Amino acid sequence: MSSIRHWRLRRRHRRRTDTARLGAWRLSRWGLWSAPTVVVGYVLAVDLSAFVLLIATVGAIDIRVQDWIWLGMLAVGSAVHVEAARGIERLREVAAEGVPYVNLKGMWTFAGVLVLPPPLAFALIALTYTHSWFRLRRVTPYRWFFSAATIVLAGAAAAVSLVALSPDTYPGYPPGPLGLVAVTVAGLAYWFVNYALVVGAVLLSNPDSAAQKALGRLSDQLIVAGSLGLGVATASLLRHEPWTVVVLLLTILGLHRALLVGQFQTAARTDPQTGLANSVFWHEMAGKELARAARTQTSLGIVFLDLDHFKTVNDTHGHPAGDQVLKAIADELRREVRTDDLVGRFGGEEFAVLLPTTDPKDTTATGERIRHRIEALTVTITTPRGQTTLDGLTCSVGTATYPTCGTTLEELILAADTATYVAKQAGRNRVVTAPATEPAEDTPDK
Repeated sequence: MSSIRHWRLRRRHRRRTDTARLGAWRLSRWGLWSAPTVVVGYVLAVDLSAFVLLIATVGAIDIRVQDWIWLGMLAVGSAVHVEAARGIERLREVAAEGVPYVNLKGMWTFAGVLVLPPPLAFALIALTYTHSWFRLRRVTPYRWFFSAATIVLAGAAAAVSLVALSPDTYPGYPPGPLGLVAVTVAGLAYWFVNYALVVGAVLLSNPDSAAQKALGRLSDQLIVAGSLGLGVATASLLRHEPWTVVVLLLTILGLHRALLVGQFQTAARTDPQTGLANSVFWHEMAGKELARAARTQTSLGIVFLDLDHFKTVNDTHGHPAGDQVLKAIADELRREVRTDDLVGRFGGEEFAVLLPTTDPKDTTATGERIRHRIEALTVTITTPRGQTTLDGLTCSVGTATYPTCGTTLEELILAADTATYVAKQAGRNRVVTAPATEPAEDTPDK
């Protein structure tokens, strides 16, 4: 009976979900209309430009049977690629909210731009993004339209570059050095148009967001460059040895999964706001360093710091400004410590520094240097009233060392945390060193 009830509940939930998804396609329900006018105008202008381009290219170039075969091969390759990396890509796309989302779909769409007539190249883009929408993350339709439109315009820019350099070989590219120049220029045009349009949308939609966050990481753009290079390889194989695309696909699947797993592991270890180690990873590394210190009979230091009156910064200037202050503090901590030290964020305005092979005196000296550095720091922040500078920041610091203050990680963390609390109670903006613990007395044998 319970299984029947569960089945009915699942059917109702599925009907409600399907109804909600269908409702999301109603224009009147799009969240776009509640956005600022400049955002609405920008998105609609990009969408309209892509639509006009699609209409203008229909019938511009004759389509051969071979072109349809290549379209089918690229569409199947893209679909297999998405399915194989679906689990990790779904998490990456959610995690990339508010910043340019980087993926390897470009290897298929850019290959299509290089070898297919424009109508088929744009059809490949539509097929690829439609499949990704169904299988990865069903974002609101206007965002799906916009993403696909930026790729259509990027493909058009690449196609114009190819035609300008070698009109006789388009669709396609010339052999030899001129071909290398052609695909390089086309790739740069493809990347620039797509990147500029996406960053523009991010900045307009989140004016309080830091420009650096909107631009994304340099490592992400290297992934894009790699995907475009793979697109060139795919296009070349299609033109000369089409069957080897299967071998390339298998190779890419292995490399892609290895790349994404590595990226995901890095993201799982990193605090997204500051780029420092998060609490879980810091504890993991601290445990390993403590085990090594015990094995080699060396010392180990821990520095805890808590920003003073940080709530006032958020209340006065807003949370985005507070995030900028935390990022600036993180940068200062990185500059102050050694390469082998590990700086982590424990949440809120609390940070921890792990100092391998550091005795009590040097641990306390490190805490003092950090305190002085933060006290002298001036941060430029963006507030609802514009940019301003913020200074007068202070922190309360507590230090503890192994084996003086404890022999386990829990004891050391407790000692450093207690010392930080004592610094707070004593008036803030100071360093307090945890006292040495007395060694346990040996129990006499009975």
